[in-house]
Amino acid sequence: MSLSAASFLLVPIPEAPPADSAPHKVIKLVVLGGSAVGKSALIVRFLTKRFIGDYEANTGALYSRKFTVDGEQISLQVQDTPFVSLEDEGDTICCQEQINRSIYWADGFIFVYSITDYNSYRVIRPLHQHVRRIHPNANIPLLLVANKGDLLRARQVSTKEGHQLANELGSPYTEVSARENCEGVHEAFQRLCQEMSRMIGNCNGEKRRGLHLVRPKSPNMQDLKRRLKQALSSKGKSTTTL
Repeated sequence: MSLSAASFLLVPIPEAPPADSAPHKVIKLVVLGGSAVGKSALIVRFLTKRFIGDYEANTGALYSRKFTVDGEQISLQVQDTPFVSLEDEGDTICCQEQINRSIYWADGFIFVYSITDYNSYRVIRPLHQHVRRIHPNANIPLLLVANKGDLLRARQVSTKEGHQLANELGSPYTEVSARENCEGVHEAFQRLCQEMSRMIGNCNGEKRRGLHLVRPKSPNMQDLKRRLKQALSSKGKSTTTL
């Protein structure tokens, strides 16, 4: 199975596709998790093979790329999201309405926590329950990602705990470093994209029934290009750890 990108440029998603464009299968992926776990870094690493070590607070951005998955051309839409937090040290999550809309919109989910932050690990279980309440009857492709695998001395969550949680969720598990492991990040996203593509193909083009959702916003591409240039110009210098 192969997944190859047409280019390494991120493309803003148009409000409507050009009339003369060839039809593509569209798969929609949302990345969810706690604060400062590296969601944006993982997405940019996957889409551009580059690492940016310093991000402004994430307000949510939608990215689009065309890929070939198992010989079929698809349009992949990846929704970055603001962070999800626990309420009052309990097991109830607090998330913005934008996140609920993204969950309803998506075909597949990546749950991200940091191995250096146990609270980010604790967020995942109630977050998964929240997703299941929105999609109670759906067979949804999932992936559990433990990020910051290069910071072993600061580890607060063991690999065993990661596997245990993945078994509870019925999800594959991978431990990666957005900073140091481009191949691992790409392989993890690739496997989930292949699963999503196959499942969507088996739906025979049926549309989800439900509320009409406001289209998630596209990213500020000039800002992303500026960040990439800054990251490249500061190569070799220390950066803020994500």
